[in-house]
Amino acid sequence: MDDRRFNLRQKRLKTAKIIINDTSLIDCVLRNLSETGACLEVPSAATLPKSFRLAVEDKAAQPCRVIWTGPSRLGVVFSDAFA
Repeated sequence: MDDRRFNLRQKRLKTAKIIINDTSLIDCVLRNLSETGACLEVPSAATLPKSFRLAVEDKAAQPCRVIWTGPSRLGVVFSDAFA
């Protein structure tokens, strides 16, 4: 499989929250992380919007955009990574 990532991702297993419209919080698991993106395990990827903010433990929430989805996982790129 061709890996098209810009940065190498490191495996993680941390709890995180998806923040939608500054009010809705959805619990998820951060599976891997790089400077530019992450892989998240979610209850259902099909019900999520294409962009949201992601809060990981004690770090500030980052805006991100979905770049791929599976049944219970999704890949995101941090919106400000290429600004």
